[in-house]
Amino acid sequence: MGVNLWSHWLIIFWDYDFLVADFSHSCKLWRMSVIVFEGLPMERVWGGRMLHTVYGRTLPKDGVPYGESWEVVDRADEQSVVTNGMYAGMTLHELWTKHRVEIFGADLPDSERFPLLVKLLDARDDLSIQVHPPLHRAAELGGEPKTEMWYIADAEPGAKLYVGLRKGVDRAAFEKSILDGTVATQVHEISVQAGDSIFIPSGRLHAIGAGLLIVEIQQNSDTTYRVFDWNRVGLDGQPRELHVEQSLASIDFRDIEPQIERDAGFVLATCEFFVVEKFTLAHKTQIGHAKAGRFSMLHVVEGAVVDADGKIWPKGTTILLPCGAGFVEAVDAAVVLRTHIP
Repeated sequence: MGVNLWSHWLIIFWDYDFLVADFSHSCKLWRMSVIVFEGLPMERVWGGRMLHTVYGRTLPKDGVPYGESWEVVDRADEQSVVTNGMYAGMTLHELWTKHRVEIFGADLPDSERFPLLVKLLDARDDLSIQVHPPLHRAAELGGEPKTEMWYIADAEPGAKLYVGLRKGVDRAAFEKSILDGTVATQVHEISVQAGDSIFIPSGRLHAIGAGLLIVEIQQNSDTTYRVFDWNRVGLDGQPRELHVEQSLASIDFRDIEPQIERDAGFVLATCEFFVVEKFTLAHKTQIGHAKAGRFSMLHVVEGAVVDADGKIWPKGTTILLPCGAGFVEAVDAAVVLRTHIP
């Protein structure tokens, strides 16, 4: 009896040793899967069909221009819905409010909604010249502050951004240009190419030019004040609303001829709201979290990556990497942006 009992304990300890020796493999099996959301296509007068032709997205209506796909959004009127894994069918707001620590980690902003918003932009025509209100003016203007960054995923030859003011332009000259319809002559133009990026703080006058595909990472805000819209009409055939008074109250008139980031290296943008980094990955190179115990977002801008479940995610995909997830791996070569909250 004693021998049998001793043998029984030997078996238990041997099994324990086996589990300890295989712990790293087991953790990989237990690790949380990545999370991907369904994109929300938005009709825009300046948009096109590149979300379908480049990224393979199914667009709701034929022959209609779609300028944006909201990839990660938690707003009262728009919600990202999970497409894969154990949280499939849940909204981003549900994840943020009911599973915050297990998915996103600890010590995050105590906000009612997920604090970032990610978009893909397809500009076939120039966007309006616009501005987002700065923090110190947003509430009195009835809006939300919005700082963002753009990564140029693709650019047609000659494509431009309109960012900041030209040298010599002051508020008086700008106000005069509004009255005589020459606002475009007051804005700084920058020629861009794929791989460029630029930071757009609240208060910076800006417009995306025609012929660009852009990844936009921003604060969770939907406040935009248009100051000039190229004298065109909207999809309803009517001139789009302008917000001249709010724009003038928001524009930073000291912001003269800012420059794009070209060959900027590792960190593309850093501010109190987000940090965006760029990685060029060789075959089978892995990318994981920026901070241990905190979520990251990965934006595949070239190539494809594969997750721990063997699922391949192509370019155009934004992946939420939960704090309990490990990494993704480049299928061949890939370019990936990684966003985290500082």
